[in-house]
Amino acid sequence: MNWHSNEFLWLDWAVLALGVMAIVWAVYRAIKKDKEKMKGADSQDYLFGKGEPWYIIGAAIFAANIGSEHLVGLAGTGAKDGVGMAHWEMQGWMILILGWLFVPFYQLLNNKMGKIITMPDFLKFRYTQRTGSWLSIITLIAYVLTKVSVTAFTGGIFFEYLLGLPFWYGAIGLIAITAVFTVFGGMKGVMTLSAIQTPILIIGSFLVLFLGLSMLGDGSISAGWSQMMEVCRSAHDGFGTTHMFHTDPADPMYPQFPGYVVFLGASIIGFWYWCTDQHIVQRVLGQTKGEDNSVVMKRARRGTIAAGYFKLLPVFMFLIPGMVAYALSQKAGSGILMDITNTHDTDGAFAMMVKNILPAGIKGIVTIGFICALVASLAAFFNSCATLFTEDFYKPMKKDKSEAHYVLVGRIATVVVVILGLLWMPVMMSMGNLYSYLQDIQSLIAPAMVAVFTLGIFSKKITPKAGEWGLIGGFLIGMIRLVTNVLTSSGKDPMSGWLWEHTTWFWQTNWLIFECWLLVFIVVLMIVVSFITPAPSQAQVEAITFTPEYRKQIRESWGIWDIVATLGVVVLCACFYYYFW
Repeated sequence: MNWHSNEFLWLDWAVLALGVMAIVWAVYRAIKKDKEKMKGADSQDYLFGKGEPWYIIGAAIFAANIGSEHLVGLAGTGAKDGVGMAHWEMQGWMILILGWLFVPFYQLLNNKMGKIITMPDFLKFRYTQRTGSWLSIITLIAYVLTKVSVTAFTGGIFFEYLLGLPFWYGAIGLIAITAVFTVFGGMKGVMTLSAIQTPILIIGSFLVLFLGLSMLGDGSISAGWSQMMEVCRSAHDGFGTTHMFHTDPADPMYPQFPGYVVFLGASIIGFWYWCTDQHIVQRVLGQTKGEDNSVVMKRARRGTIAAGYFKLLPVFMFLIPGMVAYALSQKAGSGILMDITNTHDTDGAFAMMVKNILPAGIKGIVTIGFICALVASLAAFFNSCATLFTEDFYKPMKKDKSEAHYVLVGRIATVVVVILGLLWMPVMMSMGNLYSYLQDIQSLIAPAMVAVFTLGIFSKKITPKAGEWGLIGGFLIGMIRLVTNVLTSSGKDPMSGWLWEHTTWFWQTNWLIFECWLLVFIVVLMIVVSFITPAPSQAQVEAITFTPEYRKQIRESWGIWDIVATLGVVVLCACFYYYFW
């Protein structure tokens, strides 16, 4: 048997089959034990899960973030543009803001409201009922545009390159498997699968990285790194893809990532995603049932610190292997063929690395981890969809239904979101590079979220109507920009007509600059509206006011090692920026 074959051999298929059966058994056992503890079905346990150790929380946050857009899109952008997109991944420091700043606020709201909250719950309480309902709508639309469609699409590409499956078989198959898993597993299944796949995914990805560097360096990893840096420095007409900031207007990457504004734009998206998005925050909110505040905050914060360290890894797990794949494509005999002007080629970078670099048997093990990652990530989306629709729409209208009924309604809502995501895929496929598309969409949604949540928590003078206007107005402006992106190929196509010629500032402005100005506009709008609309009620103000007793509980929830671990994340992020500046 050829142990270094670049095809899936019988050993890989055997390992894959046995591994999947073992994982199914492990998840089944975990769910069964959890149900025995619960002694009956409960919609909140199904949707949120119960208290988990901090390292499970950290793994779940990490796994919820890692999806096929990383396996395909991040590696693809690494092959095409190097570390230009690393700003969106080197955000372990941003997850710390969730643990240190937002966890206490969310826990405070939980105490005031007397139940586990969703993000729309917070806005309903701080602003208006309509504001919270709009957030649910916006979040579900975001899942259609950036989660379900992207994950299914890139999952199809990954299986096409790695296993030779037709694209649509892989995409639809991934959704079908995940749907079955989500229906029977709930949040406990997602948490268990996350704990299983995380070490496999990390070890497997680093094997791809190190073995790829070894092949590139003719047996030497350090020589391979030097060769990769040399090849990537000469890319893009000699401007290179090994630096994170592109300040020269002649640089081919400058129109996409103009100067230092890229850091601000990435931070706005990161703040929304890591601190306010239901998909991520739910991993923390699910830890708030029936325990002392300080214990809950300690576990949740330590989970976010662990996730901060995990978040340092995707650049090395996916993006840099994409750069290695590009360098190997320039090396005769590597088996990797790539044209960086063809996004289909670059999107297959990681799958090509797995197929051509890993020995027989190891391919099967690593593929298990990747399948788990895809299913866990998509299942997390499904679970969040069910949570948002059930808790924020259906329960208020139908208050006397059974718990089983609420779970069924959540599942039906998820099916609808999945169908809409599949219908959006052809439009998404026409909008260029996958990872750039993903961040472009998020840049249109994030500013409204950031403004509304930040001002709502830190200012007692922002009025309920200001939050409503800011969220709805900012979202509608973002969707108008999305329509122009679709019609103009993200501002690249020439457009004629009076309307197009007099609105070039709107549809041709760089996406990162547009995002920053949209945030400024929404903040100013909310401040102005606050001057002319009724002030928040006493209850709304008290909900964001820390009492001396609560401050004491916060202080008891952290110690010196929490601070040391937090600083470690910040220092490692700073070192990466220094090296690739």
